[in-house]
Amino acid sequence: MDGFCFRSLTFILFIAFLVWSSSFDTCIARRGKHRSQTSGSLFKKKSQARSHNSHHSKGSQPKPPPSTAPSPTPSPKPPKEDAPPIPPQQGSATFNVLDFGAKGDGKSDDTKAFQAAWASACIVEASMMLVPAEYVFLVGPISFSGPYCKQNIVFQLDGTIVAPTNSNAWGAGRGLLQWLEFTKLVGITIRGKGTIDGSGSVWWQDEPFGDPGDDETKLIVPLNNTVAEHPPIPITSEFSSQKMPSIKPTALRIYGSFNATVTGIRIQNSPQCHLKFDDCIGVGVHDISISSPGDSPNTDGIHLQNSKDVLIHTSDLACGDDCVSIQTGCTNVYVHNVNCGPGHGISIGSLGKDNTKACVSNITVRDVTMHNTMTGVRIKTWQGGSGSVQGVLFSNIQVSETQVPIMIDQYYCDKGSCKNQTSAVALSGINYERIRGTYTVKPIHLACSDALPCMDVSLTTIELKPLQEQYHMYNPYCWQTFGELKTPTVPPIDCLQIGKPSNNRPHQSDQNMC
Repeated sequence: MDGFCFRSLTFILFIAFLVWSSSFDTCIARRGKHRSQTSGSLFKKKSQARSHNSHHSKGSQPKPPPSTAPSPTPSPKPPKEDAPPIPPQQGSATFNVLDFGAKGDGKSDDTKAFQAAWASACIVEASMMLVPAEYVFLVGPISFSGPYCKQNIVFQLDGTIVAPTNSNAWGAGRGLLQWLEFTKLVGITIRGKGTIDGSGSVWWQDEPFGDPGDDETKLIVPLNNTVAEHPPIPITSEFSSQKMPSIKPTALRIYGSFNATVTGIRIQNSPQCHLKFDDCIGVGVHDISISSPGDSPNTDGIHLQNSKDVLIHTSDLACGDDCVSIQTGCTNVYVHNVNCGPGHGISIGSLGKDNTKACVSNITVRDVTMHNTMTGVRIKTWQGGSGSVQGVLFSNIQVSETQVPIMIDQYYCDKGSCKNQTSAVALSGINYERIRGTYTVKPIHLACSDALPCMDVSLTTIELKPLQEQYHMYNPYCWQTFGELKTPTVPPIDCLQIGKPSNNRPHQSDQNMC
């Protein structure tokens, strides 16, 4: 019995040992399998992380680990092939034309050097293109513009720029309209103590003598018929046997630009207009000098067209045509503290040529001196035009030896004769105050349209005396001019019709609305 119990107990223990051994092996196997799965997952995650980082930082260096050593400077990216190369910006980003091959000896053609300097300056914000002092640069026609130009570029003119007198430089055929042109720029400033010389004499002497291109000369003094019958023979240029082209260029033109400033420089002897602004908004001109002979044809000082918010002041303007010419599309123009003479005075117009519509408004001209000018302040329009001139003030104008100080001419014609037409540019709100000095032909000439009389013309403190009292002078002339004499005038202006036209007179039509 005891033996049987012992054998039974041994058998039970043996079975228990087998069960325990089997459980231990299973546990070891499971633990090993878990370790294998964990190691595989970690390796897979690390591999995915490396692949992810490699994808997002392709072509660049990974971030270095924290270190006290300085990191290397990355290499700059090369510019695109379709964009101009960006030059290194050193200091004030000044681009001297001498560094681009200009000679500055007054004989070598420096046109390409100017073009290259501008190409570099125009792609750098607030850069400066420098034309240095004590050099004379012979430069042909240039357009300073480009699709890559940045804002607020300064054209620093301290030297002298001279136009070529070789007819070949101005292109084949009739010629070019501009010499130096700045186009579609924002914040362009042209400044300095230098000179722009248009070499105009070779162009003017091709112009027949006695053809002033301004009808008022025929109104005031007869032409010298003897001289006109025998005009001087057109001369040839210094470097060419050909005549200069028939189209004479403007010396300096700024077109389609915002916030354009011209200051300090001198412009002289332009073939035609000296300084012209077309389609500009925000114009500032001050402390400049314009100079050409009084008999140089069509050499306006400053010409404005389709421009607004214009300020011109503190300048000396001497030329062969209008010191300041204000054309169609101009509004908010303020001219003050300007010396004018010789020249044709300060003019609005001519307007409405070839039955066109002209709109001019809010013009102020004040604190101006004029000496030896053909007219003082005037408005000139063609018959057949439409549109309006309104809101004009001429104030504190001092004239001396001026042929006709105050003029409105709505019968303007620069040809031998012009046919009468009923439509006209409407004039209203024209104010003259404190205009004093001496005249040589007629104090006032106000010739307004039969169809659309001038309205709301006011005159205050007008004191105009003939230069030589002993000679008979023309009396004030008025035609279809309505308005008000706010003070007594010298001489008396009895021809002005006080008030407004009668109700049966024609009024402005839709064509005259601006």
